[in-house]
Amino acid sequence: MGAIAERGIEEPLEGVDVGRNRILLNGFKRYRCARKLRLGVVPYATLGPDQAAGIVALLRASNERALGILEQAAFLDELKQACNLSVAAIAAALSRSKAWVSLRLGLFSEMSALVREKLFAGAFPVYAYMYTLRPFMRLNGGAKRVECFVVAVSGQGLSVRDIERLAQGYFRGGPELRSEIAAGQALAVLERMKLAPAAAHEGCSEVEGALLHDLELVQKYMVRVVGKSEDDRLHSGAFHAQSHLLAAGILSREPAFVAAVRRLHDRGRPA
Repeated sequence: MGAIAERGIEEPLEGVDVGRNRILLNGFKRYRCARKLRLGVVPYATLGPDQAAGIVALLRASNERALGILEQAAFLDELKQACNLSVAAIAAALSRSKAWVSLRLGLFSEMSALVREKLFAGAFPVYAYMYTLRPFMRLNGGAKRVECFVVAVSGQGLSVRDIERLAQGYFRGGPELRSEIAAGQALAVLERMKLAPAAAHEGCSEVEGALLHDLELVQKYMVRVVGKSEDDRLHSGAFHAQSHLLAAGILSREPAFVAAVRRLHDRGRPA
C-alpha cells in the first residue's frame, strides 16, 4: 500500500465491460488499496465486452501475469459454471490439455465455500492448503475436517511451518488435541508442541527416533513434489536440465528404497 500511496497505481486494473457494468477480473488487491486510500480514479484496461472472452484472455497470459493455481481454478470454474463452457471447450480456447483444466476444476470443487473465503481473503496461506492439507482430504470426513482446521487457525499470522506442525497434530493426534485446536487454542497447542518436539517418538531409542523423523520427512516431501510438479511456472531450460538429473538419480534408487520401506512396513504389522 505504501508504494501505491506514493506513486499511485501504475499497472491498470483489468476487467470486462458488460453493458454499463464493469466486471473486475484482475487487480483486486490494488482496488482494495485504492479504496482504503480514497483514490477517486484508477487506471483500468478492458479485456472486451464478453466475460468468457475476457477470462480466456487473462488465463492465456497467466504465465506472464503469475496467476496462482488457485486463481486459475476460480476463473476456470467461472467459465464452466457461469459461462456454460465444457472442459473440452475451455481446453481448446486456452490451448491447454483437458487434464490441465480438470485438475484445476477438481481443486476448486473440493473446497467448501468457507475454505475458499479464507484462502482468497489471505487469512490462510494457499501454499499450506495445497501441500499440507490436501492429502488429508482422502481421510474419512476429510473435507469437513479440513474446513474446520482452516477456520480454526485462519487469521492468526501462523507460518506455513507452524500450520504444518498443527495439522499433523490435528489429523494424526488424539481427539483432545483436535478439540483444543478447533476451539481456537491453536497458539497454545503450538507452544506445547515446540517445547516437547520429541514426544511424538516417545518410547523409541535415539536411532529409532531418527529413522522415524526421516520417514516423516520423506512422506512430507513426497507430497510436496507431487503437488509442485504440476506447477505451470516450471518451464526454464536450466530447471529441466537439473530436474532431469535429480529425477534420474531418484529413479535409480527407487527399487532399493521401495524394498526397504516395504520391509519396515511388514515388520511393523501386528502379530
